[in-house]
Amino acid sequence: MKKVFVVGGGRVGRTIVHMLGGAGGYEIGIGDLTPEQARRIAAEVPDARAWPKPVDTKEALIEAMRGRQAVVSAAPFAANPQIAEAAAEAGVHYLDLTEDVAVTQFVKELAEESQTAFIPQCGVAPGFVTLAGVHIIDQFDEVDTLTLRVGALPDQPNNRLKYNLTWSTEGLVNEYLHPCEALREGEVTMVPPLEGQEVVIIDGVTYEAFTTSGGVGTLCHTYKGRIRHLDYKTIRYPGHLELIRFLIEDLRFGQHPEELVKIFVRSIPATVDDFVIVSVRGLGTSGGRYTEKTFWRKVDGQRIGAHFFTGIEVSTAAGICGVLHLLLDGTLPARGFVRMEEVSYDAFMATPFGRYYRRST
Repeated sequence: MKKVFVVGGGRVGRTIVHMLGGAGGYEIGIGDLTPEQARRIAAEVPDARAWPKPVDTKEALIEAMRGRQAVVSAAPFAANPQIAEAAAEAGVHYLDLTEDVAVTQFVKELAEESQTAFIPQCGVAPGFVTLAGVHIIDQFDEVDTLTLRVGALPDQPNNRLKYNLTWSTEGLVNEYLHPCEALREGEVTMVPPLEGQEVVIIDGVTYEAFTTSGGVGTLCHTYKGRIRHLDYKTIRYPGHLELIRFLIEDLRFGQHPEELVKIFVRSIPATVDDFVIVSVRGLGTSGGRYTEKTFWRKVDGQRIGAHFFTGIEVSTAAGICGVLHLLLDGTLPARGFVRMEEVSYDAFMATPFGRYYRRST
């Protein structure tokens, strides 16, 4: 049995526990700031056990991690530095879902002296979209342009923002506020968020896309000088960007993000009727011809065992569970900082968790 500890009993943490439990071969611990929440989740999964104490300090985390092979953080991104430090001291592998660039840099520096593997950014974007991007790159002799586009969207938007809350509101606001890495003429460049608006048509449906932070992961640094143009944008329904700019720029909520989070939580309905769409487009030379290659997947909400999980829950949990599986079976490096670019798309799809990304419509 692979021994894993999951930190965070929110929506994605619960999905990870169910997904690992459904795959078999995993002994799962689950810890939360509120032990009762961990107990509720563990009661749903036969191979899961709740940690009886709050995991609210580094010392408490180290105690909970002892005897485990890996810790999976499904906690808010701001909690990840402490969880990563605990993992390093406990001598266990560390994986997280963060999109935050500063958190990733912290984890990278921590991994330099570690005897175990540290793999941040294992969700959807960065995460699965990184695998899909490298999968497209590998089909070219030379790549000129790579575009990554991802959206977590409601099935039926019924407000002016054309949006419902489907994942972390703090994470949503964070990606709207910070500069974004991109490759321009082969050099790493910082571009503003909420810029570069474009029309995206996927499976006959028209969306808009614009820059947001974090989703490109470490791809820009890996392919610096090898790809002329590379960027990441978030997909939304048309009209969303204009109102977000009004809130963040005109009403100056960009200077008061905590207030914007409160307003979104209070005013924008959450929904379980959602999907995640991943789209990658490459332009370059293949077999001596200038060629375009594309990839897309749509992940809807679905059942895992007896329980229903949303599209964002399924796609995010599948991303980190697939990477965890490859790490523990020896496919990935067992020490130091591991980039998502090192994870083979084909190997990921062959894991028990790749099937969640085989569904396309």
